[in-house]
Formats: sequence, C-alpha cells, structure tokens
Amino acid sequence: MTKILVVEDEKQIMSFLRRGLMYKGFEVIGAANGNDAIRQAHDAAPDLVILDIMLSDFDGFEICRYLRSTGSETLPILMLTARDDLTDKIAGLDCGADDYITKPFDFEELIARIRAALRRVESLHQANQRIETGDLVIDTSAHQAWRAGQLIELTRREYDLLEFLAQNPGHVLSKERIFERVWGYDNEAELEVIKVYINYLRSKLNAGGKPDLIHAVRGIGYVLRA
Repeated sequence: MTKILVVEDEKQIMSFLRRGLMYKGFEVIGAANGNDAIRQAHDAAPDLVILDIMLSDFDGFEICRYLRSTGSETLPILMLTARDDLTDKIAGLDCGADDYITKPFDFEELIARIRAALRRVESLHQANQRIETGDLVIDTSAHQAWRAGQLIELTRREYDLLEFLAQNPGHVLSKERIFERVWGYDNEAELEVIKVYINYLRSKLNAGGKPDLIHAVRGIGYVLRA
C-alpha cells in the first residue's frame, strides 16, 4: 500500500485529507508540525509527502530543503498551501517540491497529481533496473543477465535465484531465506533443491573458465562476491 505523509497543522484539513486518501486506498501518516514531519519522514519512509508551508515551527520550504539535503532526491513532495503568490510557487519549486497546489483545492485533482508524481518515480526506477557486480550485469526489467558481455541463457528459477543473490552482493543469505524468496514456503520442494540450482548457475556463469561468483558458506547458505 502506498504510504503518504501529510504535513498539515489545520485539524479539519488533516481530517479531510486522511479520510479521502484512505478511501482512495492510500496509507496515511499525519504530522502537525515540522519536527514531527522530519521524524516521520525518517521513521516511516513514506512514498510521497503532502506538505503545508505555514507551520508552527518550520515553514514548508525549510522542510523540503532538509528532506532533499538528506538523500530524499526522488521522494515526491507536493506542497499544498493557501499561499498562492507566484513568488511562493517559484520558491516552493526551487527548494525541491515536485508540485505546488493552492487551497482551496479540488480533491480529485489532488489525487490525479499524486498519481502522476508516483508514476514519475516509478518510471525513474524502471529506467535504472540494472544490477552490476564485477563483470556480471543483470537487467531486472528484461530478466536477462550477462557475464563479461556474454548473454547467459537462464531458466526462470535460475534467473530468480541469481537476481536475489546479486541484489545482496557480499551478504551471506541463508538457505531458508533463499528458499522463501525464490521458491516460497508453500512449495513442496526441499532446501536441498537450492544446491542443485546453485550448481546449474555456476556451470553457466563459469563457462570458459571464469572464476566463481557464487560461494558457499558452510552451515549457513550462499553469497555472491565478485
């Protein structure tokens, strides 16, 4: 469920937004001031922020700049405020907001802008769906993998296993965690099937005498290390 942080100090507007957004299928987290907004942004990891400018402690411009400066470059931030002066709109966009909506507002237009902002972020993520570890390159959108520039022919299960290992390079993954992610607990296969597929992968990844990428850790599981 998409999580939206609403930063708004007017109780009636907060209540209206909470009810409306929840009805549309969003999870809503509320913050009534800047300090609470910053805390919630860090702790709750929202997918989008709706931000008022006029708050009791900080203004929305400061909060927006702070979020951008602390690594939230792709987090969609929509300013929703009664300040409709052109200079305020320019200031809002210049400090990093993705959109600027003035009160009073049409709720369906707000929903449309929320969805547009979320689509932009999703498109950005899809455009960067590449995993690179050493000479291994994985395109997660095409479900294809290359080693040293050579395409590797993989079955669906082999690909799923390789992608999961490559998403966690240098981290030892237990057999139980691998099985849950790649096969699922409702599958009738047993943990020993992991070793079989690891061997399949190694034979394909190491073709031509290439060094091992996948290493066994006795009694625990496997790790992908370039």
